[in-house]
Amino acid sequence: MYGKLDNPVYHSLNEFHQKFCLNFRNSKFYHPEVAAFGGSPDFAAEKDITEYAKICDDFLIFGAKPDLGNFRTELSKLVCDQYVLENRIELDISEEIVLLKAENQDELLVFVKKFYPHYFKNRTPELGRYFGIFKDHKLVAVTGERMQMNDMTEVSAVITDTDHLGKGYAKQLITFVSDKIFQDGKTPFLHVAESNFGAKKLYEKLGFHHRGTINLWGVKK
Repeated sequence: MYGKLDNPVYHSLNEFHQKFCLNFRNSKFYHPEVAAFGGSPDFAAEKDITEYAKICDDFLIFGAKPDLGNFRTELSKLVCDQYVLENRIELDISEEIVLLKAENQDELLVFVKKFYPHYFKNRTPELGRYFGIFKDHKLVAVTGERMQMNDMTEVSAVITDTDHLGKGYAKQLITFVSDKIFQDGKTPFLHVAESNFGAKKLYEKLGFHHRGTINLWGVKK
């Protein structure tokens, strides 16, 4: 049922995110100003990697270990747990949650890059909707959408400012964003680092079920 999640980048670029796709033979990569991610139905080959590396110095390949061939670099590995949400979350939302628009773009970029400087690019907000909670006119928590297929959308950038932890903002944002995805007729999914036990506990408590793990391979030029 969720087989496409074995290759979420490839299938997102083959479906809903086609307009962001750069094709390299058997592999598909996001435009590097949007997201430095790539994927393949089997494995990314040396020629694909070499071509993408001409326009992107540092990127991630989801799924099977790529074949670097003679491309000289140190390949890093990040293991992520993959979760799927099949039912709406039953949670009261007490905070005002705001759809972030063009006028919020600069603040969103500065906020997210404090926590994820490598994964969030200048055009990443084009991938989906991003929502935030403001306190005293300052953005203090965000959650949005990243990879998207025709029937599934990834919940991403679940971030709360360290001065506002423990107030339930993440729970409410995840609930809100997931509900928007369900309203679109799609299934929410997400990725979290295997070692992030606190986040995994939160997602499981909200009703996400663990589908398995997926490898992210870091390639540096």
